[in-house]
Amino acid sequence: MNKKNVLLGTVFTVGLICGGALMAQMPAQNIDPHKHPNLAEAQHHIQQAWAKVDEAQHANKDELGGHASKAKEHLEAADHELKEAAEFANHH
Repeated sequence: MNKKNVLLGTVFTVGLICGGALMAQMPAQNIDPHKHPNLAEAQHHIQQAWAKVDEAQHANKDELGGHASKAKEHLEAADHELKEAAEFANHH
């Protein structure tokens, strides 16, 4: 019974890790460039940076000490802030 629980826990953990990796995807470019050309361009640069980090991860077989993943988290946060800025400007 104990081995079964350990195996089940391991399979569950691996599933969560793989699921998280699949959920991480490049930020969408969804700021209207006609209303906010500078914010839209900044968002485009975030997408380019994300793609380059992704290439680096693949080239190094994801052995970058977790720093590339952390960089992607920061890029996601920057993307979110740009979206918030555009929405704020739209309502004020």
